[in-house]
Amino acid sequence: MPTDERQVNPEDERLSGKVVFASMVGVWLCYFLLITLRSVVVGLDFQDELLWRRALVCAIGVAVTGLLWLVLRVVENRALGIKIAVALIAAMPGAMMIAQANRWIFDSIEAKVEQQMGKERGISLRRDDAGNLLIDLPRAQIGEDVDQAEEAVPQSVLIAPAPTSLDQWKMTFDLAIGRYFLLLAWAALFLALLAGAQARAAERRGERFRTAAKAAELRSLRYQVNPHFLFNTLNSLSALVMTGKTDRAEQMIQTISRFYRHSLADDSTGDVSLEDEIDLQEHYLEIETVRFPERLKVKVDLPADLARFKVPGMILQPLVENSVKYGVSASSRPVTITIAAREEYGRLVLTVSDDGPGTAGHHGFGIGLANVRDRIEARFGNAATIVSGPSLTGYETELRIPMVKHG
Repeated sequence: MPTDERQVNPEDERLSGKVVFASMVGVWLCYFLLITLRSVVVGLDFQDELLWRRALVCAIGVAVTGLLWLVLRVVENRALGIKIAVALIAAMPGAMMIAQANRWIFDSIEAKVEQQMGKERGISLRRDDAGNLLIDLPRAQIGEDVDQAEEAVPQSVLIAPAPTSLDQWKMTFDLAIGRYFLLLAWAALFLALLAGAQARAAERRGERFRTAAKAAELRSLRYQVNPHFLFNTLNSLSALVMTGKTDRAEQMIQTISRFYRHSLADDSTGDVSLEDEIDLQEHYLEIETVRFPERLKVKVDLPADLARFKVPGMILQPLVENSVKYGVSASSRPVTITIAAREEYGRLVLTVSDDGPGTAGHHGFGIGLANVRDRIEARFGNAATIVSGPSLTGYETELRIPMVKHG
């Protein structure tokens, strides 16, 4: 039983590492640019030092986002609610890690900022070993005589006590809140991209299923042709044997052998070139010529520029067979079966006609024509049509199908 070689790959539903990495870098680069713009607008000092420190924090942010991605990969095929819950939970420790790294990286510049502030205000700011923020003031400025100011020993005044462990945790948490929502923003972007990838994978799976169903339908319809043809040819062969026409029977056997060798070589669901399809019908008509050597005439009109266009294999067989059955067999005079092809308004037009007694309307839209109609509908949908009926000289069936160069 034929199988579809294009198997569904679970990796098709996953985002590629390049896309995920690009999304991470994109989110953190956007954050970096916005924070840098804000610092320039506000007019913060030490822009160069702030810049590389900010870049380092963003690089750490990308790494932490990568860890969040690894967590989300575990549940990426679960329900959306589960993925959202995991993102909400896993983003918090990641945000705390980034906030802690942020404090550690920017702590070293805090002293420079405080000294710069003191210099601009004409005061001396410093931190003692305990981490308390102090301001150094001459004694005269706190009640001594001005004359003694030069001999006064500067006195340090506490203006901000060293942060306690709780204060440290609160500052870290405050920083983490902003990073938390940044990680959630990336997680939302990731889930949206993942949903798109899964939707595309589902669409591809659906297309494979539709293709497989269509191929099965085409195989079924194609296989209807062969038994019908074989039944007719065996009847003809039997008639020749029973009437003692052994030479013609032997000739028919050889022709049947060539016909089946040709027809069975093709994929039962695939297209063949128009040239090969008409050649196959000529083989069939050779078989029938053994039955009707005096009555059956064949005419083929195939322009060279249309020979390589593709048509469903054996699509003309029921039409030619009908012409033999209702045209040649039902007539006592010579009958010409014509197979012709032409291009008309961008469509490939195929006609099978005969000048037999078709005006009587006996051809009908029977099993053979119904098979052709169903096959072109399965292959081309509404883009193909079939019209069959009496003509001025006999009977004609016309197919209009898309022009397919590569089947």
